[in-house]
Amino acid sequence: MNIKDIIEEKLSEIILSVFQLKDIALEVQENKTEFEGDFTIVTFPLVKQLKKNPESIGVELGEALTTQTELLESFNVVKGFLNIKIKNQFFVDNFKSINDNFDRIEKKNSTVMVEYSSPNTNKPLHLGHIRNNLLGFSVAQILKEDGYDVVKTQIINDRGIHICKSMLAWEKFGKGETPSSTNTKGDKFVGNYYVEFDKHYKKEIAELVAEGISEEQAKKDAPLMKEAQKMLLDWENGDEKVRNLWNEMNSWVYEGFNETYKRLGVSFDQVQYESNTYILGKDLIQEGLDKGVLYQKEDGSVWCDLTDEGLDQKLLLRSDGTSVYMTQDLGTAVERFKQNDIKKLIYTVGNEQDYHFQVLFKILGKLGYSWADQLYHLSYGMVELPNGKMKSREGTVVDADDLMQDMHDIAKSKSEELGKLDNFTEEEKNENYENVGMGALKYFMLKVDPKKKMLFNPEESIDFNGNTGPFIQYTYARIQSLLAKADVEYKEVSNIELSQSEKEVIMQLANFKTVVSKSAELLSPALIANYVYDLVKSYNSFYQSNPILNQDDENIKQFRLNLSDITAKTIKKSLGLLGIGTVNRM
Repeated sequence: MNIKDIIEEKLSEIILSVFQLKDIALEVQENKTEFEGDFTIVTFPLVKQLKKNPESIGVELGEALTTQTELLESFNVVKGFLNIKIKNQFFVDNFKSINDNFDRIEKKNSTVMVEYSSPNTNKPLHLGHIRNNLLGFSVAQILKEDGYDVVKTQIINDRGIHICKSMLAWEKFGKGETPSSTNTKGDKFVGNYYVEFDKHYKKEIAELVAEGISEEQAKKDAPLMKEAQKMLLDWENGDEKVRNLWNEMNSWVYEGFNETYKRLGVSFDQVQYESNTYILGKDLIQEGLDKGVLYQKEDGSVWCDLTDEGLDQKLLLRSDGTSVYMTQDLGTAVERFKQNDIKKLIYTVGNEQDYHFQVLFKILGKLGYSWADQLYHLSYGMVELPNGKMKSREGTVVDADDLMQDMHDIAKSKSEELGKLDNFTEEEKNENYENVGMGALKYFMLKVDPKKKMLFNPEESIDFNGNTGPFIQYTYARIQSLLAKADVEYKEVSNIELSQSEKEVIMQLANFKTVVSKSAELLSPALIANYVYDLVKSYNSFYQSNPILNQDDENIKQFRLNLSDITAKTIKKSLGLLGIGTVNRM
């Protein structure tokens, strides 16, 4: 429990014993005023109930906290604000508790599934996928740290007309080339043919329009589109030649995806494929019809009426008997709960799909699945670069691999400019460039609230000062350098006078588990990112104003080394929850 929570708990007990008031929670804030004290308690909420002025209430509370607890060294009241100074030993004892419980995780005995990434196999991963993957992976890490068992999953969209477009373009224009024969990463290789299809398709449309056909009709009549549609039918009918090509091209893509995931530092416990799940959900249609939840139109199509929920009528089965994405998602959700003992399922998907998930969750609830209210859409905003948005069909996508390499190169350029790695081997330098570049990318992406649209500026993200990944990594490296020069052993100390900056670091450290729990509850890595930045700022303030290795008093020296050690461990753990690595030297 952090210090603030302990004070609030004791305060509630005193309000009950002194004023006989139940369930009153007064606000406790860290004292940022010029008045002496570590915390400030706002007494105004008690004025109405007690019919007393706030100053006298503050004095009564201060006296009660002094006599009934071992917390207070002194207090003062200023205009209804009770400022309390906590005894040094309490901070020292609290620090010991932080150290003793650092790796302890209270298990919740509950499993959460987190879905993220979920790409299409017709193109490489792009900037939007980076935010998606980093967000989903970080949320999974945070949930684990908060005591949940976590299953990380993705569903790969490996079938459909868009996949057939790449396949057809390769068949027509590929001349037998492969990723290895062209020295091209597999997902990029296939993505190039998706772009190639679009180029030839547009040319055919233009030719048909020139012949007097409307553009809308030309799009339908273009020979390439008709061939792609036939290929999709052949795939669905199990045509051996089409299936073999599909398997081979997808294998190229998966190899490419895995390279990207490895560099991005994300992983999965399960992988599902739409080619296996697209038939799921059809059995739910009859179940819904029998329950009267769904209805059938004269043409045979099946719908769900959600107008009473403030939504619309949703198609679930076309008149020709084929399913839609919603039907597949219904079936996939049911399958996941059947195959895994999960209590909650989190979908990490962009906010353009907000309505889709509203409908999905409502239909599952109407079908009677009790876990429908444990489904959550982790909706996030669009991410852009300073030079604008992305378009994938035209080949102008902001490629994930290119962006990661750019981050590596910017980290290299800035490190060389600052002369930070002059004594490193080439291998050590490259490891640093990668850690710093990827740390900058991940931190910049995750420090923003997921719901907000964001502008990612690569140059701005790699700054060794300010609210950035490299600044936090640099502080960690500085502490490692300090600890390497000293023998650190945990030694209980008492009767030492702590500076205000030492107290602030302890308060920050004590708050770590609370921030993790809040971050897990809100599914927001931004809370962790901003927490570790605040911790680093507090530590740097302490470091600048307190001698450590040059401290003559061995007790104080050892305490400050221990404080530095736990701070470094907390920085490392916090960055780990964001998927960010550390370096011991920078």
